[in-house]
Amino acid sequence: MATTAGAFIAGGIAACGAVTATHPFETVKIRMQLQGELQTKGHQPHHYRGPFHGVGVIVRNEGLRGIYRGIGCAYVYQVLLNGCRLSFYEPMRHGLASLLLRDGAKQNLGINMFCGASSGIIGAAAGSPFFLVKTRLQSYSPFLPVGTQHNYRNAIDGLSQIYKAEGFRGLYRGVGAAMIRTGFGSSVQLPTYFFAKRRLVRHLGMEEGAPLHLASSTVSGFVVCCFMHPPDTIMSRLYNQNGNLYKGVFDCLGKTIRTEGFFAIYKGFLPHLARILPHTILTLSLAEQTNKLIRKVEQRILPATALSKP
Repeated sequence: MATTAGAFIAGGIAACGAVTATHPFETVKIRMQLQGELQTKGHQPHHYRGPFHGVGVIVRNEGLRGIYRGIGCAYVYQVLLNGCRLSFYEPMRHGLASLLLRDGAKQNLGINMFCGASSGIIGAAAGSPFFLVKTRLQSYSPFLPVGTQHNYRNAIDGLSQIYKAEGFRGLYRGVGAAMIRTGFGSSVQLPTYFFAKRRLVRHLGMEEGAPLHLASSTVSGFVVCCFMHPPDTIMSRLYNQNGNLYKGVFDCLGKTIRTEGFFAIYKGFLPHLARILPHTILTLSLAEQTNKLIRKVEQRILPATALSKP
């Protein structure tokens, strides 16, 4: 395992590689979550009907630039989120296991989930302003608009406009939903990844390498999507709103279910799954490789005492 700083860099690089491949499905997911917002059944538009239909519609009307709206913000957010998540998880887990179980190497599901959620929440809070602008950039469409439209020229313009209109507090609009969403996902992502990895090694005799990383990441990605999607829908709506359409997480949840029905919180689930599976596979698989690379670099430039710390 690389040092905490090394793991942060390795995690950020891995996540940026993953988001480049999966960003189009994220754009479709956000637009599906917002279409028909607070409209009763039968009166909701269906511009985007699924992951591949949505990608096709956006590319035809807006080109590749439209499907990759907000990619710059996505890179910054992924560096902050996954850098924190992948660098803080193991030190936190080792510290708590040493404190509570008297053995830092011992695995415990409760400790693993707590540390996964905590490391994710730290990353979500750090990256929230960038996810806010990313959501607004991706939801904007001059051809088939859904939800509130925000016409920002780019990420810097978006951050500047929000700060001028709403101050520093405006940049952290919806951060509570973002922390809940990421806490849900992070509490299961790394624990299920390592759990699946141990079981595959023990029961199927798989050896360390790309096939093991791929299989473990697939299991983790599916579980993450199931846990994370409802708060993800709420977060998208809180981020994209103008004024105070929603007072908070529970107000948004209540209004959405009362107006659109329970399954409205699962709008965009298929594009989310289409994004999260390859994203998780690429992030965790690339993280294994980037960690090895960073470790080699650290062995050349850092003293042995720094590398021996957990």
